[in-house]
Amino acid sequence: MGFDLGSLLSQFTSSGTSANATDHFDKVAQSASPDLLSQGLSAMFHSDQTPPFGQIAGQLFGQANPGQQAGMVNQILASMGPGVLASLLNGSKGSGLGAILGQLTQGGAAPVVITPDQASKLTPEQVQVIASHAEQHNPGIVDEMSGFYAQHAGLIKTLGGAALTIALAKMAERHPG
Repeated sequence: MGFDLGSLLSQFTSSGTSANATDHFDKVAQSASPDLLSQGLSAMFHSDQTPPFGQIAGQLFGQANPGQQAGMVNQILASMGPGVLASLLNGSKGSGLGAILGQLTQGGAAPVVITPDQASKLTPEQVQVIASHAEQHNPGIVDEMSGFYAQHAGLIKTLGGAALTIALAKMAERHPG
């Protein structure tokens, strides 16, 4: 085997800086359990040292490929009940967001699964609005999306060293051994 996740996390926390966080994160993400990675990402999203969840979600959406974008939006929309989705649609008139999301619903019912092509028509700013709205009505969405992003760790690297440092520190704290 040769790779010791605990040793790498310990090494990072004792000498880690945001300058080398990307390299460490890449190695850790390849070896950590999805649960441990998700916990680290959740801590990062909840940290007062990172932008709000909606803003990060929008940024990650902008870096994602269309398949990942559809996965993000579908997961966020699935976390909203019909009433929450309706309030988002009503509050988004004139922004283009209401029109796009309105096409994705069936008569105001639960959202349909959107395709990568449909997702690619959304902007990062619109996804930020959707994610922020979802978080207001379902704070657990942050943890749900952390699980999604744990499966797409390459996207997380685009957030930069400071955010990765927070995730790595939380993973080191929670890693047994």
